[in-house]
Amino acid sequence: MAGRWMKFGWYNAQGIPGRDALGYGIERMLTGISSPADTERGIAARLRYLTASDAGYEAMERAGINVTPRTLYAWLAEERSPSTANRAKLDDAYWDLRRHNVAADLKRRLMSGGGTRIEIDPVNQSRVEIRHRRDLQVRHINIRPRIWDAAVDAWLADDEATMDAIWDDLIHDLGTDYDSYSYVSSVGWSA
Repeated sequence: MAGRWMKFGWYNAQGIPGRDALGYGIERMLTGISSPADTERGIAARLRYLTASDAGYEAMERAGINVTPRTLYAWLAEERSPSTANRAKLDDAYWDLRRHNVAADLKRRLMSGGGTRIEIDPVNQSRVEIRHRRDLQVRHINIRPRIWDAAVDAWLADDEATMDAIWDDLIHDLGTDYDSYSYVSSVGWSA
């Protein structure tokens, strides 16, 4: 991460690392089942999604769901209900599989038209004394397709180091004040 904010928050500026803002932005594009995991409808929908493919069974295994086929059939037939712990694991498995299934679509949407333009909102300096405030503006930049491809892959892998390197690469396009955007309030786009 770029280093001009050596002691970020020292003067009460508020924000998050740019890599996290970029990851949250990608995460907000992820949609799925709206019924909560603690309802019968929500569990039934998650089970249907997970049991429709081998990848779903692998996601359940990664989430730590170790039940017999008989128990799984009883859940699918709604004869028995998963425990609270297994409901949470089913939800984790569902979102894990969902992330993997939509990654290609996210890349396509973000890379269309030569890349997606993003808006970077600088850190919130409302609590910073006027004499310590930086002159930071909302910035707009176009992100090239190759960067979106790498960003979605890093998001999918929860790879903070790669997201950080991607963010550093992005903010260099801002010119001499790029380091002022190591931390931001938010990042947004429409794709």
